[in-house]
Amino acid sequence: MADPAKSDEAADESPDSPWFGYRRVAREEKPALVRGVFESVASRYDLMNDLMSGGIHRLWKREMVDWLRPRPGSMVLDVAGGTGDVAFRIAERLAGSGRVIVVDATPAMLEVGRDRMIDRGMLSGIEWVAGQAERLPVASGSAEAYTIAFGIRNVTDLDRALAEARRALKPGGRFLCLEFSRVVLPLLDRLYDLYSFAVLPALGQAVTGDARSYRYLAESIRTFPPQEEFAARIRAAGFEQVRFRNLTGGIAALHSGWRL
Repeated sequence: MADPAKSDEAADESPDSPWFGYRRVAREEKPALVRGVFESVASRYDLMNDLMSGGIHRLWKREMVDWLRPRPGSMVLDVAGGTGDVAFRIAERLAGSGRVIVVDATPAMLEVGRDRMIDRGMLSGIEWVAGQAERLPVASGSAEAYTIAFGIRNVTDLDRALAEARRALKPGGRFLCLEFSRVVLPLLDRLYDLYSFAVLPALGQAVTGDARSYRYLAESIRTFPPQEEFAARIRAAGFEQVRFRNLTGGIAALHSGWRL
């Protein structure tokens, strides 16, 4: 994984440059930095999700798929879906009718997802494709639904990624995003900050040998737009009927929009 400390000199300090954690970097630099984070943690990514959230992420993902209500025969595009957690849930709802295309920028995450699919005895229903959210490798108007869970804050160009989501959807298609967000409960926000910057990196070091990646993940949450601002960005991309639901006091949020 690239050493962020060595990248500071090359960083573009323009306010239009993307965030990587708490620092600005050149646009061409960020994809490799993010890929390095997820290459480092891929083999323990799902275990860390359980440990970090006490399993609550499973409830959030279940609520996401409940709200999506995928229809049999649909094609669902699951972006940044690497290890398949959301894709497997959607595939179960499709009940063998329809398909899920998982697009992820990190091949190591896709390998974990494919291995999990084999372990589950699944032979079809999910496709695994390397690609970026800003340049989706699918035809325009090809998907009934677009999902992304805990991935959109890592993209280099958020507005372009949202525009690509809309391009990929058919008229009447659904955009649904699950992402860490801004805590709305006063006491919880202080506890969450303490956990994020003290406990989380230590846990990452103990389980994956990589504290730096989990510090980046905590920082990336703080630089991502809060709920209302993100909803406004979704509307600006051309989606309609945009709304959101806070989960667990705003630690995470679900944002929904429609291409009409």
